[in-house]
Amino acid sequence: MNVYLYALMAEKKRTSLVNYNKNQYFPGKSSFVRGFWYFTNVLFFINPLNPFSRLKILILRFFGAKVGKGVVIKPSVNIKYPWKLEIGNYVWIGEKVWIDNLAEVIIGDNCCISQNALLLTGNHNYKKSSFDLITGSIQLQEGVWIGARSVVSGNTICSSHSVLSGGSFLSSNMDAYYIYKGNPAIKIKERIIE
Repeated sequence: MNVYLYALMAEKKRTSLVNYNKNQYFPGKSSFVRGFWYFTNVLFFINPLNPFSRLKILILRFFGAKVGKGVVIKPSVNIKYPWKLEIGNYVWIGEKVWIDNLAEVIIGDNCCISQNALLLTGNHNYKKSSFDLITGSIQLQEGVWIGARSVVSGNTICSSHSVLSGGSFLSSNMDAYYIYKGNPAIKIKERIIE
């Protein structure tokens, strides 16, 4: 490193993860329940050898998730906290989807979340040296399609029948019946369903 960079770093505040307050967030259940869910999630959801949606739905309901009828959950899906998850009727959740729901995630009827998509309700405050946790809910209204390898961040509402194209990053709301694409995702065109 050059002298200028050292001088710049000396006068600027720095991130200090030693000051991170891991107790600032309460996940809603005891450490025992969270531990039990962790192992259940690994055995029945993340495990690619379990293709049975009905068993996964029963387990999610046992842990407090609200799950409708006709839901399909493919192998290798990772769900952080089922008690903060609501899934409507006839929802498809593709392989390797990660629902990192530190805050509430609501998935409406007839939604499709394609392979490797991420629903991320947590982030960190990069302006604070303690890197404080920030959480915000995600809502997918009826008929929403989240494309493969897309990312939806917290404090986001995907309005009825909106589409997030594959590989896109969404950090703001989507209007009903519109297709969004890119990083950051922008409105491309109207979704017309025949």
